[in-house]
Amino acid sequence: MHPYPAAYWIDRLQLTSHVEGGAFSEYYRSSLLLDIPDGTRRHSSTGIYFLLQKGQFSAFHRIASDELWHFYYGDPLEVFELDQDGSLRIHRLGNQPQLDQQFHCVIKAGNWFASAPAAGSEYSLCGCTVSPGFEYADFELAERSILLNEFPQHSQLIRSLTR
Repeated sequence: MHPYPAAYWIDRLQLTSHVEGGAFSEYYRSSLLLDIPDGTRRHSSTGIYFLLQKGQFSAFHRIASDELWHFYYGDPLEVFELDQDGSLRIHRLGNQPQLDQQFHCVIKAGNWFASAPAAGSEYSLCGCTVSPGFEYADFELAERSILLNEFPQHSQLIRSLTR
């Protein structure tokens, strides 16, 4: 039991529902614009708060930029990353390095990823920094059938972390 329940953070940080699951609020969008090789312009960086509670998950998705996850408060969170070659990495975010938890992890641009509170977790409050900055035009929510076809060796995980 935490002195600050998830509802405290949702209210304090003005979090709202996210399309991939959980709750978020954007707290930073750089005013510096970058010219991207595809001919578009992007903010150099964006940052959000992101909270997942027990029973919730962030569905598999991918974006066109690297995403740095930071652990802030609560219980451990698992971030599942599927590399383009089909290898699976499980990043365990938390504040207990003696239990193989990390304060941060990096998801490579173009990799599929999803997240969920680790077993026994009530909630996890994290932050995500994207560079070049996040744009919904660069966001792709996974279709279960396509991901299952591409990565059949991870079918159980894909079924549990897609909608």
